[in-house]
Amino acid sequence: MNPKLAAALATILWGFTYIVSSNMLPHNPVFIGAIRALGGGIPLLLFARTMLPRAWWWKIVVLGTLNAGLFFGLIFVAALRLPGGVAATIQALGPLFTILLAWPLMHVIPTGHKIFSVLLGAVGVSLVVLRGGVQMDMIGVLAGLGAALSVALGGIYVHKWGRPCSLLAFTGWQLVVGGVELAILAVIFQDIPSSISLVNVTGFVVMALFLTALAFALWFRGIEGAGPSAVAPFFLLAPVTAFIMDATFNNMVPSWLQLGGIMLVLGSLLYGQLVDRRSFRPAHHHKINAADKKAEKQPEVAE
Repeated sequence: MNPKLAAALATILWGFTYIVSSNMLPHNPVFIGAIRALGGGIPLLLFARTMLPRAWWWKIVVLGTLNAGLFFGLIFVAALRLPGGVAATIQALGPLFTILLAWPLMHVIPTGHKIFSVLLGAVGVSLVVLRGGVQMDMIGVLAGLGAALSVALGGIYVHKWGRPCSLLAFTGWQLVVGGVELAILAVIFQDIPSSISLVNVTGFVVMALFLTALAFALWFRGIEGAGPSAVAPFFLLAPVTAFIMDATFNNMVPSWLQLGGIMLVLGSLLYGQLVDRRSFRPAHHHKINAADKKAEKQPEVAE
């Protein structure tokens, strides 16, 4: 599958997270994050049946924490404390975080077009979040920003370090690491629901298999093939999906400013893809080790 198409499908699936979590799951963000990660990671590991090299253990803990542990915990706090469209739109700041972090960590310099397109998207985000006519919860906003920062940093290191095994096993190990971390926190903070309904179970299955296992495998495929900076703008598809879901199932009618903000976000995505095909100029050629070359013969710096 084309890497950018894979990344786009992943972010569209993530846009469903908010409607599922707010309507089908209990209000226990750490617990549902743990179930989501473990429920998505364990089936992948059972299918792949691959152990990681010992040298990779510490790396998978870092990646699992960034891409699953922190990300899931914070994103569910945001999803449960903010309207779905607003929570998802905050994730549109992920591309900005990615290009800022990729500069020092991967020695790539963003072009002027790329910076402009990302800032244009950030303006759209501010219209939705700050002037949307909805009551904002600052804890939810900070959690959403933290989730965007965490997954942006995790994506950079996924591309920088490569992977030592199959894509499914690589995805599964990260999810299991994050799930174990969240399960421990859920017990410590007693963030466990007193009862679970059939609707909750259905929501957990959808969340774990489709919005986690499938979505993250697609996302890592996109990062591996095109690079984190090239696929990061597709985060902007998540708020569009979330707003559609809100309008359809929760009778959420966005204000004109919110609609304008969403259109600005989409415009920035279109601008970034059409005008700035080569999103980054390499300051230095990033070396690819032999294992990475064998795993995936793709250019190191994404278009």
